[in-house]
Amino acid sequence: MYSEWAKDEIRIEELKVFAHHGVLPEETRNGQFFYVNAVLYVDTAKAGKTDDLTYSVHYGEVSQFITDWMQENTCLLLETICEKLAKELLLKYDLIYFVDLEIRKPHAPIPLPFGCVSVKVHRGWHKAYVALGSNMGDKEKYLADAVKALENHSQIIVKKVSDWIVTTPYGGVEQDDFLNGVLEMETILNPEELLDALHEIENAADRKRTLRWGPRTLDLDILLYDKLVYESETLHIPHVDMQNRRFVLEPMAQIAPYAYHPVLGKSMKCLLQDLMIEEVGK
Repeated sequence: MYSEWAKDEIRIEELKVFAHHGVLPEETRNGQFFYVNAVLYVDTAKAGKTDDLTYSVHYGEVSQFITDWMQENTCLLLETICEKLAKELLLKYDLIYFVDLEIRKPHAPIPLPFGCVSVKVHRGWHKAYVALGSNMGDKEKYLADAVKALENHSQIIVKKVSDWIVTTPYGGVEQDDFLNGVLEMETILNPEELLDALHEIENAADRKRTLRWGPRTLDLDILLYDKLVYESETLHIPHVDMQNRRFVLEPMAQIAPYAYHPVLGKSMKCLLQDLMIEEVGK
């Protein structure tokens, strides 16, 4: 599903669909023709070698799925059609790891001469690593419940989970030892959406944010997201200071020793070795 290297494409061009979408009441009432362009990113190598369709995506079925979805749903905005339909395609067809989807509207209500208006999006599966920690109550249950909640999320696939390790608190606040680990996932959520999903799981575990580096029932942090370097008011990727946290690097080295830090340019295995050498020198 997730692929960093395969560049093969299956293209559906100018699929004509009569549907009821638009901001104006008459558009949703009377309907109009839309044209759909879709680029499906699929590794076609095995299908090409075996001549077996089960190793590829049936473009006729995809075309029918797009048509049915557009006719069974009503949206005000082209942006909404693209967003929802792209995710439905990714969830429906396991072999599609990215999709470019363009919805063209040649009869948009614009009182000026024009050829067409359209919205195009690029959506796909991404690999992310998330740290888990707990040092209150039944720590193992909090972590296990968090993993289960992520496994049950419709837009997340949990691929690997590390062993849990007992670690001393980080940050100088007196508190109980932590139980820590990391997991690898594939997700179609963007980083901010993934952060929201993690916060929902923390809130369900009655996580309180009263003291920085203080005790918590559950702590979920995004460590890496593809090779992304990203900063917002609420999120930093890669996670700040992860290279100095043994409770992160140890489980990361267990399940993804060669995962690459996009800023430091080193693998998790190398970062752990560097930290261990530094600890010995202190």
